[in-house]
Amino acid sequence: MKASKTPRESQVDDYVYKIFPNDLNSQGTAFGGTITALLDRIALVVAERHSNKVCVTVSIDAVHFLSAAKKGDNLIIKAKINRAWTSSMEIGLRVSAENAFSGEIKHILSAYFTFVALDESGKPTKVPLLTPETTDEMRRYEEADHRRSRRIKASKEQEEFRKSFRAC
Repeated sequence: MKASKTPRESQVDDYVYKIFPNDLNSQGTAFGGTITALLDRIALVVAERHSNKVCVTVSIDAVHFLSAAKKGDNLIIKAKINRAWTSSMEIGLRVSAENAFSGEIKHILSAYFTFVALDESGKPTKVPLLTPETTDEMRRYEEADHRRSRRIKASKEQEEFRKSFRAC
C-alpha cells in the first residue's frame, strides 16, 4: 500500500447519467433517491481507488439539492476524495444538470459521503494518507476535518440525548 496518494489518483470526472422518465418523481423532476444512490456508487469508486480495499458507506453528510434536474437532462458528476484519516475517507461530489439541446449547465447538488475501508475480516483497516496538491484541494482537505469534527460531536450529543430516554 502506498503511504500517500493525491486526490487526482482516485477522482471521477464527468460521469454522465441521462435522466429518463423512470427517474422522475411526482413533480416531474429527477427523484432525489435515484441521484443519491448513483452518488453512493460513484463515491465508492473513489474510496476503493484510494484505499485499494473494499469500502462501505458510513455517513452521507450535507446533501444539498440546489436545483432540479428534468427529464432529458444529463447529470454530470464529479467526485474527489477530500481527506483520509485512519480507516475513513470523505468523498465530495458535485452534480450539474446539462440540457442536451441548449447546452445550458447548472450546478444542482453537492454532497459529502464518508466511507470506511475494510480488511478481509470485515474490520476497519488503514488507508493511505491524502496529499493535496492544489489550493482548492487544501481547502477541501481542511473543510473535511471541520465536517468530521461536527459529525463526531453530533453523534456524541445524539447518544447523550438517547440516554435521557433510557432513564425513564
